[in-house]
Amino acid sequence: MHVNLEDRKNKVKSILVTLPAPEGEKSPYYDLASTHNLKVDFRSFIHVEGVLGKELRKDKIVLSNYTAVILTSRNAVDHFFRVCEELRYGVSIDFKYFCLSESIALYLQKYIQYRKRKIFFGKQSAKDLADILKKHTSDKFLYPCSDVAAETTEIVLKSNGIDFTSAILFKTVVSDLSDLADVFYDIIVFFSPSSVHSLYVNFPNFKQNKTRLAAFGSTTQKALLDAGLILDIPAPTPQAPSMTMAIEQYIKTTK
Repeated sequence: MHVNLEDRKNKVKSILVTLPAPEGEKSPYYDLASTHNLKVDFRSFIHVEGVLGKELRKDKIVLSNYTAVILTSRNAVDHFFRVCEELRYGVSIDFKYFCLSESIALYLQKYIQYRKRKIFFGKQSAKDLADILKKHTSDKFLYPCSDVAAETTEIVLKSNGIDFTSAILFKTVVSDLSDLADVFYDIIVFFSPSSVHSLYVNFPNFKQNKTRLAAFGSTTQKALLDAGLILDIPAPTPQAPSMTMAIEQYIKTTK
């Protein structure tokens, strides 16, 4: 079905971002709202629930068998240390931490003395992190992840011969959005296929009509299109590397 996106470009007054509200007062979404006199609301369509530490035993995962951990998100950090506490496992000072990015590495300070531990980090990509992991061939890596772990990360690790074990420490759960049943937004912004799934779990008869949909990342965009929805605002693009930039550029073209 061919859709003329230009015909859908009506004035934007309200935006729903399917993420938790930012901590603090600084956010590009707040700047966007101020600049264009918009109502911008945040509501996470999904949330994370921890898996009990005893579930690791069922999967025959013994924490003491590992000498290092691969951490690709703050959730992974939180739930790794939660499980260690549940199982009363004291992490050795010689234990190694390999983080997807520097920001995740710095987040470790919530749990350990940063300067006294062996911490390594990449530049944000799994491939970059794999290059670092390959220098530590004698280590056995634990990879804490969710039940919807990024397949690309596991593929990169396997293709580089990394000796790792995936451990599902947290699950992505659909949030209750029943209070939004009669609320309309001009734009809804999605960041994951799970959030698209949540939309239909909560509202099986959802009709897009004049609501514009924005999606960040190819997998999220594919999830929208597979659901038969119209993708009005894709990101990132060469002209708009961030979601807020893509939305702002779109708003400037509306009537």
